[in-house]
Amino acid sequence: MAKEIKPVVAYEDSFAMLDVRVGRVVEVELETGTVKPTYRMVVDFGKYGKRVSYGRFTCHPISEVKDRLVLGVLNFSPKPMGPFISEVLVLGVQYPKAESGEATFVSPAVHAKIGSKLF
Repeated sequence: MAKEIKPVVAYEDSFAMLDVRVGRVVEVELETGTVKPTYRMVVDFGKYGKRVSYGRFTCHPISEVKDRLVLGVLNFSPKPMGPFISEVLVLGVQYPKAESGEATFVSPAVHAKIGSKLF
């Protein structure tokens, strides 16, 4: 039996309003000043600039995160993460068998141009 999904919404009233683009993580470091350990990532979105994101991607070693292509939502309001501000939401899904909130990245399957829009 399939699980129920959320109500149907119009594309124009939902997904079309999001600015989701490909970025490259150019800097990453472990941040322990948040409620739970997170990575502080500087993500380069090309002509859309560099943005700082804090995310719970810590099941991945830093060496695997640096230079990774990621998808980020550029037009959400900045979000407080403890004493820090996350400027972009890097998209992820639950990391298998990890504690709640720990994520793995949603990334392009092949090399994509930095700044490309998700559609």
